[in-house]
Amino acid sequence: MNMQFGSATEFSNMCGVTLMNTPIGRVVADVMGAKSGVALTEYPSMIRVDGTNRLDFDYEELTDALGQDFDGSIFEEISSTHYGRMVHLDDRTMLFASPEDAAEFIGFDLTATS
Repeated sequence: MNMQFGSATEFSNMCGVTLMNTPIGRVVADVMGAKSGVALTEYPSMIRVDGTNRLDFDYEELTDALGQDFDGSIFEEISSTHYGRMVHLDDRTMLFASPEDAAEFIGFDLTATS
Protein backbone atom coordinates (compact mmCIF):
# COMPACT_ATOMS: atom_id res chain seq x y z
CA MET A 1 0.00 0.00 0.00
CA ASN A 2 1.46 3.34 -1.06
CA MET A 3 0.55 6.06 1.45
CA GLN A 4 1.82 9.39 0.21
CA PHE A 5 -0.05 11.22 2.96
CA GLY A 6 -1.45 10.04 6.24
CA SER A 7 -0.45 9.02 9.70
CA ALA A 8 2.42 6.65 8.87
CA THR A 9 4.92 6.78 11.72
CA GLU A 10 7.97 5.04 10.29
CA PHE A 11 11.18 7.03 9.76
CA SER A 12 11.41 8.23 6.14
CA ASN A 13 15.16 9.03 6.15
CA MET A 14 14.31 12.00 3.90
CA CYS A 15 14.93 15.74 4.11
CA GLY A 16 14.26 18.54 1.68
CA VAL A 17 13.86 22.18 0.83
CA THR A 18 11.74 24.27 -1.53
CA LEU A 19 13.66 26.67 -3.78
CA MET A 20 12.22 29.56 -5.76
CA ASN A 21 12.22 28.82 -9.50
CA THR A 22 14.47 31.75 -10.39
CA PRO A 23 17.67 31.69 -12.46
CA ILE A 24 19.74 31.15 -9.28
CA GLY A 25 17.28 28.63 -7.81
CA ARG A 26 17.29 26.72 -11.10
CA VAL A 27 21.11 26.36 -11.10
CA VAL A 28 21.15 25.31 -7.43
CA ALA A 29 18.44 22.72 -8.13
CA ASP A 30 20.34 21.38 -11.16
CA VAL A 31 23.56 21.01 -9.12
CA MET A 32 21.72 19.23 -6.31
CA GLY A 33 19.63 17.09 -8.67
CA ALA A 34 22.81 15.64 -10.21
CA LYS A 35 23.78 14.14 -6.82
CA SER A 36 23.03 10.57 -5.81
CA GLY A 37 19.90 10.14 -3.71
CA VAL A 38 18.46 13.56 -4.64
CA ALA A 39 15.17 14.06 -6.47
CA LEU A 40 13.74 17.24 -7.96
CA THR A 41 10.04 18.03 -8.31
CA GLU A 42 9.33 21.09 -10.43
CA TYR A 43 6.37 23.43 -10.15
CA PRO A 44 5.80 26.73 -12.00
CA SER A 45 7.17 28.92 -9.21
CA MET A 46 9.19 26.50 -7.07
CA ILE A 47 11.43 23.46 -7.14
CA ARG A 48 11.39 20.78 -4.43
CA VAL A 49 14.79 19.26 -3.64
CA ASP A 50 14.39 16.04 -1.64
CA GLY A 51 17.27 13.89 -0.48
CA THR A 52 17.91 10.63 1.27
CA ASN A 53 19.60 11.01 4.67
CA ARG A 54 21.38 14.34 4.06
CA LEU A 55 21.50 17.28 1.64
CA ASP A 56 24.72 19.28 1.41
CA PHE A 57 24.55 22.69 -0.27
CA ASP A 58 28.28 23.41 -0.72
CA TYR A 59 28.71 27.14 -1.34
CA GLU A 60 31.98 26.76 -3.27
CA GLU A 61 30.41 24.20 -5.61
CA LEU A 62 27.38 26.47 -6.12
CA THR A 63 29.58 29.55 -6.65
CA ASP A 64 31.45 27.66 -9.40
CA ALA A 65 28.19 26.56 -11.07
CA LEU A 66 26.67 30.05 -10.93
CA GLY A 67 29.78 31.99 -11.87
CA GLN A 68 29.06 34.38 -9.01
CA ASP A 69 29.33 34.26 -5.22
CA PHE A 70 26.89 32.02 -3.38
CA ASP A 71 26.59 32.07 0.40
CA GLY A 72 24.13 31.53 3.24
CA SER A 73 22.29 34.79 2.64
CA ILE A 74 21.58 33.81 -0.98
CA PHE A 75 20.49 30.34 0.17
CA GLU A 76 18.03 31.98 2.59
CA GLU A 77 16.78 34.27 -0.18
CA ILE A 78 15.97 31.47 -2.64
CA SER A 79 14.63 28.89 -0.16
CA SER A 80 11.37 28.78 1.72
CA THR A 81 10.06 25.70 3.49
CA HIS A 82 12.18 22.75 4.51
CA TYR A 83 11.88 19.51 6.44
CA GLY A 84 14.63 17.80 8.36
CA ARG A 85 17.17 19.47 10.62
CA MET A 86 18.94 22.42 8.97
CA VAL A 87 22.51 23.33 9.93
CA HIS A 88 24.12 26.51 8.58
CA LEU A 89 27.91 26.73 8.49
CA ASP A 90 30.17 29.36 6.92
CA ASP A 91 30.81 27.24 3.81
CA ARG A 92 27.60 25.21 3.45
CA THR A 93 24.04 24.52 4.53
CA MET A 94 23.09 20.95 5.34
CA LEU A 95 19.77 19.26 5.97
CA PHE A 96 19.63 16.00 7.92
CA ALA A 97 16.80 13.48 7.96
CA SER A 98 17.83 12.36 11.46
CA PRO A 99 18.05 14.87 14.32
CA GLU A 100 20.68 12.62 15.90
CA ASP A 101 22.93 12.99 12.84
CA ALA A 102 22.56 16.77 12.94
CA ALA A 103 23.29 16.90 16.67
CA GLU A 104 26.33 14.72 16.21
CA PHE A 105 27.60 16.93 13.38
CA ILE A 106 27.37 20.18 15.35
CA GLY A 107 28.60 18.64 18.60
CA PHE A 108 25.28 18.82 20.45
CA ASP A 109 25.18 16.28 23.30
CA LEU A 110 21.94 14.28 23.28
CA THR A 111 22.77 12.47 26.52
CA ALA A 112 19.95 12.74 29.01
CA THR A 113 20.84 14.42 32.29
CA SER A 114 19.03 14.06 35.57
